Amino acid sequence: MPRPVRRKDREIGADEARNLFARCTYGVLASVDKDGRPYAIPLHYAFADQCLYFHCATEGRKLDNIRANPAVSFCVVGETTVLPGKFSTEYESAVAFGTATEIVAGEKQEALLKILEKYSPGFIAEGVKYIAGKNDQTVVVRIDISHLTGKARR
Repeated sequence: MPRPVRRKDREIGADEARNLFARCTYGVLASVDKDGRPYAIPLHYAFADQCLYFHCATEGRKLDNIRANPAVSFCVVGETTVLPGKFSTEYESAVAFGTATEIVAGEKQEALLKILEKYSPGFIAEGVKYIAGKNDQTVVVRIDISHLTGKARR
């Protein structure tokens, strides 16, 4: 059972949290290895259809952790403003909880295209060609979101 947001006065709705995932540039993936050690890493990603997608090399700590324990969380932070005189910060953030799965074939290509459209919209043709040349060197992971929370202080 997901834990509720502690500061109810700062909680944002699911639609606003999804909007943050749609517009933020990067997020931080948190996973746990087979021995229970946490690992968090910033990533570029795409958000579509209540899923997050990211790509990576064919080996590494991220994949080792996901293969050992597919339960992950992914956090994004939108606009922030430090308020020094108030000893506070205006912020907006969202956290997704879900299950990470490596995807292949057509779904993999569709996810890479979503990432390409987000980060290189003026270079789609070139990007498709680039993706085709790197297909064997790339793993794509889909995070199926089971729970989403968000908070903001504005």
